[in-house]
Amino acid sequence: MTDLPHMDETPETMLPSALLDALYGGLLDATPWEAFLRELSAYLDSSYATLILTVPGASNPGTIVTPDANPQTAEDYSASFFTSDPFIGLPEGEVVTFADFVGSGGNDLVEFRRAFLDAAGGDQILGVDLRAASGFEARIRATRDRSRPDFTRADRDALQHLVPHLRNAIRLYERLAAIGTEQGVFQGAIEQMAVATIIVDHGGRILRTNARADHLLEQNDGIGRTGNRLLFGGREEQKALETLLRTLGVESDPRAIAPLRLRVERPSGARDLAIVAQPVAGPAFMRGATAAAVALFVSEPGSRTGPSPEAIRDLFQLTPAEAQLAAALANGASLIDAADRLGVTHNTVRGHLRAIFAKTGVRRQSQLVHLLNARLP
Repeated sequence: MTDLPHMDETPETMLPSALLDALYGGLLDATPWEAFLRELSAYLDSSYATLILTVPGASNPGTIVTPDANPQTAEDYSASFFTSDPFIGLPEGEVVTFADFVGSGGNDLVEFRRAFLDAAGGDQILGVDLRAASGFEARIRATRDRSRPDFTRADRDALQHLVPHLRNAIRLYERLAAIGTEQGVFQGAIEQMAVATIIVDHGGRILRTNARADHLLEQNDGIGRTGNRLLFGGREEQKALETLLRTLGVESDPRAIAPLRLRVERPSGARDLAIVAQPVAGPAFMRGATAAAVALFVSEPGSRTGPSPEAIRDLFQLTPAEAQLAAALANGASLIDAADRLGVTHNTVRGHLRAIFAKTGVRRQSQLVHLLNARLP
């Protein structure tokens, strides 16, 4: 039996499933919004569709996405016409046309039409502005060039029907962006503490690692990987992890299970690894075989990681080569060792060192090492 439309949904107001799928599903794409804007352009029979995410009053757009349009047009708009665009400040959530909102205008509008809209294909534009509680604004625009007929009332209604979905998608995108930012802060803090982080699922398969963990796994010294599976060198430690994973069944509460603490010997004779295996307290419906089960935090007691070349470069305005040398010295390398590591001659590193002294204001290598470790712990 064929499903019938809801009584207040006539066929004209029903939204294509491909459009909604691109709107919500595309938020997780590597380039969010592009697939949706292409579908929106097809839905409205426009030449292209645009999304601008910005803060009101900003001098340039924070994000502008216009797939399949001339890249030069978007670049010109961002660089020269964003602040002079008269098609802004639309009634929140209400779809309007450029002609209805702007009218005939004055000299500024004539100049905007001549300088930008003529090159962009014309002023047949549908727009809607949505304002988030956090203060940013999402501007959606659909543009037709002169080869197509003008937008009609039906076209405007078609975009208006999409507005509730656009609000939901904007809220989801805002939350995903906030989570990504927060995650970056915490990940950066963990990296600074030289803690390797490994997340495994219920089968012991590795889901995520940070750079420090990748380095340890590549060494395969007490802890390693076979394919995508995490393996300890010691049988007892491996058994302890597998027992913990079995304990974390669908019915268990990860918050009630104590972290597992391990000390793993390394065949190379290097210091033992200290590991804390912390159950992941995710929602119950996500506690399946392939969901995150345990986060392992691995440290090397007594080891330390000095400042990164990137941080040194940004702080003292060094060249990349100078920053690499400074980082090597801060991590305890001699000048000769640093030259060997960087694959350059001793005369070259001496030249780099003189330049570093001039930029940092120190006169001796020991002063430089002290400065770097004090300013960038």
